[in-house]
Amino acid sequence: MSAMLVPATKSHLTSIVRIERESFTDPWSKEAFVGMIDSPLALFTVALGDHGGVIGYTAATSAWEDGEILSVAVENVARGKGIGGQLLDAAIFALKEQLVARVFLEVRESNAAAIALYKSRGFTQMSVRRSYYRRPVENALVMRLDLTPK
Repeated sequence: MSAMLVPATKSHLTSIVRIERESFTDPWSKEAFVGMIDSPLALFTVALGDHGGVIGYTAATSAWEDGEILSVAVENVARGKGIGGQLLDAAIFALKEQLVARVFLEVRESNAAAIALYKSRGFTQMSVRRSYYRRPVENALVMRLDLTPK
């Protein structure tokens, strides 16, 4: 399955918040997403399915040579169809275009599907943040992708 990727707008907020709540036990607020949409520093993209509705999103940001994937989420019925990979690839490409040298992210250590996706794109684990997540409390794996040759 392939989705059309477009910049997130306020018209997408209801769907973004719904996907966030079905995907995460400690979801971001609607206001946090409004801030991402309004931020000139944010790379906030939605995936539109065949019916034109939002089926996933990714949020990323950059500062100088460092980029960060803040969130990747796909609605339950569209998972396992490559949409998360498509969103992640687009975010990495956009960060490369901004001359980012390294991309970081945090992921719950129990989220095997996300970890496998990130590893498939070249991310490696660099550290663990103990008790980083709430609801439930869980460690975060900090992962890194180098975009420039060493």
